[in-house]
Amino acid sequence: MEMPRTPLDNFFYPSSVAVIGASANPQKIGHMILKSIVESNFKGKVYPVNPKRGEILGLKVYGSVLEIPDKVDLAVIAVPPKIVPQVVDECGRKGIKAVVIISGGFKETGAEGAELERKTVETARKYGIRIIGPNCIGVFCPENGINTFFQVRERMLRPDSGGIAFLTQSGTYGCTLLEWIAESPGIGVSKFVSYGNRCDVDEAELVKYLSKDPKTKVIALYVEGLSNGRKFMEAAREAVKYKPIIMLKAGRTKKGSEAAISHTGYLSGEYNIYQAMFKQVGIIEAKNMEELYDFVKIFSMQPLPSGSRVAMVSNGAGPCVFATDMIDTSDVLEIAKLSDETVEEIRKKIPAAVISTLVDLTGSATTRDYEIALEAIARDENVDIIMPFFVFQDTPLEEDIVDVLERLKRHGKPIIVCAGGGPFTRKMNRKIEERGIPTYQTPERAVRAVEALATYAIYRRRKILSQ
Repeated sequence: MEMPRTPLDNFFYPSSVAVIGASANPQKIGHMILKSIVESNFKGKVYPVNPKRGEILGLKVYGSVLEIPDKVDLAVIAVPPKIVPQVVDECGRKGIKAVVIISGGFKETGAEGAELERKTVETARKYGIRIIGPNCIGVFCPENGINTFFQVRERMLRPDSGGIAFLTQSGTYGCTLLEWIAESPGIGVSKFVSYGNRCDVDEAELVKYLSKDPKTKVIALYVEGLSNGRKFMEAAREAVKYKPIIMLKAGRTKKGSEAAISHTGYLSGEYNIYQAMFKQVGIIEAKNMEELYDFVKIFSMQPLPSGSRVAMVSNGAGPCVFATDMIDTSDVLEIAKLSDETVEEIRKKIPAAVISTLVDLTGSATTRDYEIALEAIARDENVDIIMPFFVFQDTPLEEDIVDVLERLKRHGKPIIVCAGGGPFTRKMNRKIEERGIPTYQTPERAVRAVEALATYAIYRRRKILSQ
């Protein structure tokens, strides 16, 4: 592997990692971190560090990072907070330029912890060290096998490589989204950073880095508060020219803001100011964790639409009625008016079809019926976005509908599926997602995801036209 091209590359593409505070005790965080790196098939060298020395997981343990004979690119620190400044000093003398501090007990605990954090940063800057953390679960890059989690694999899934980058102040939310992605076929993670107190490397730097990362298609953030709002706005404004940014903002109320201080030591700030920033910069706001997941899924799986006109096809019209209400009241989306040619073709080939604001194929619809209707709609220049709704509980519809959907992708228009139900429906949805098409169990989630996709597409077009 080539040597890192930028300082932040050391966090994701190091050739060697030292785990300082590694332990032989399986119950200790230092053991779990080392085990995560080893089990992730990290492509470089791993050096456990503990004053007791010996051997852990078949690896020689060094008493200090200074005893390691080779060059070290990244250090992961899991030691008591009071000795962290000393450990960072040793890292500096060793020539290490990137450090992830997992340990808590800093700014989030009060004045004493804040002073300890200040000393840590001061020491790091003396040597030109960059820090992620403290009080975090660190970094994850499945492409390179970097995984600093202290959550064992038996308790937490790790997703495969993919196009989603996630930056989070909350390690808990990080674990949640990563597991949701891991259970979703067709999507994966490019980079993950849980940065906790954010004493050095912040969201602005990471967004700037990810905007140039060829592996990243969409950037998602969970944020309680920003350390430098102007710096972040400048980085985000440039990044959204190339990639969508999805943000979930917590600490929207006075009490929530107070909770944020005790969590990561940062005041969250006025929510209305953040909302104004979202609109000004072009950031897509997620209202909750479920939306954050829904949005990153659609952005990582589908192309941007050329417009906002949505065509729906279904074998059960109920969910489409609700979706129509949402689209009709949307500031972004509109119901597509099918061309006369499209309507005539569908009616001629599927006499039972009912065509209004949607194409209702009725409960007797077969795979062939769907194929005729979807192909006609996909060719229609009045349609920008295709939304098939399925009642997979209806037996006339065969499982080979997934092949029809895969062939439909050749038209280059976004395809978003809505199908709700139990085990069989979930099995079908999984097959569809394996083919790179997102599925949603409810029309609310499907339409909101489509709205996010279309909103960003409009923003991109406006930016291009204004240049």
